[in-house]
Amino acid sequence: MGEPARLAAAVSWLFVPASRPERFEKAMASGADAVVIDLEDAVPPADKPLAREKLTAHWPRPESGSGPELVVRVNDLRSAESAEDLAACRELAPTAVVLPKTESADDVRAAAEASGRSVLALVETARGLIGLPDIAAADETVRLLFGNIDLALDLGVTADAALDAARSDLVRWSAASGLPQPVDGVTTAISDPAAVTRAAETALAWGFGGKLCIHPSQLPLVAAAFAPTEEELAWAGRILDAVDGEDTGAVLVDGEMVDRPVVERARRIVACTRPAR
Repeated sequence: MGEPARLAAAVSWLFVPASRPERFEKAMASGADAVVIDLEDAVPPADKPLAREKLTAHWPRPESGSGPELVVRVNDLRSAESAEDLAACRELAPTAVVLPKTESADDVRAAAEASGRSVLALVETARGLIGLPDIAAADETVRLLFGNIDLALDLGVTADAALDAARSDLVRWSAASGLPQPVDGVTTAISDPAAVTRAAETALAWGFGGKLCIHPSQLPLVAAAFAPTEEELAWAGRILDAVDGEDTGAVLVDGEMVDRPVVERARRIVACTRPAR
């Protein structure tokens, strides 16, 4: 269960209910980097067994290496549906499983063993925050996802800014464990593009590498927010031209001293494959 490289680079993630198979192909053609077929929150409790049947019957089978990565959000390990969800994933072989309410490395290992897939750990409880060091260090963890809505409920907070410490924790433990930058949670304002853009730009500033989306209209907004600006690309180009591939220590660029961390940031900007905004 090696790390799926395309999941590590995925920026825009689109949820689609497992109970709505007529939306699967549309989601796969939406331009998302990853499609999350959802057996959990998007499906009412009474409909979960039928949703799992529909998922199995209508499983999209894109050609290898083309289209978005396909993952499944199962129900959490403490639910009655979890075992059958994970068994279905073992049969369907998505790129990874999204594990809601991940609270420990044991949770990650149990989900990976039952599904035969790597795990995208969705951290959305106080216990999950406490368990972050072990969750991030688990061999089966591919990337951390932020469950901002459920976490706010668990913590009893209503202001989004109250979750900033949790955002910092996900970024910090991802970096410390050698994981890709984590994926930010959803923005529920479907009809407010400016709100989505602001949230995505804030997530980028915090150190996130992508964002979960609940509607296709949010995808281009997220992709644009995470793309480097033309000014950033031009700045990075000047930095790299100045060092010319050599480890020369500090150099002067645009009147400022530039050393290794700045050069590395410039390299990351240039390495971004998304068009400049």
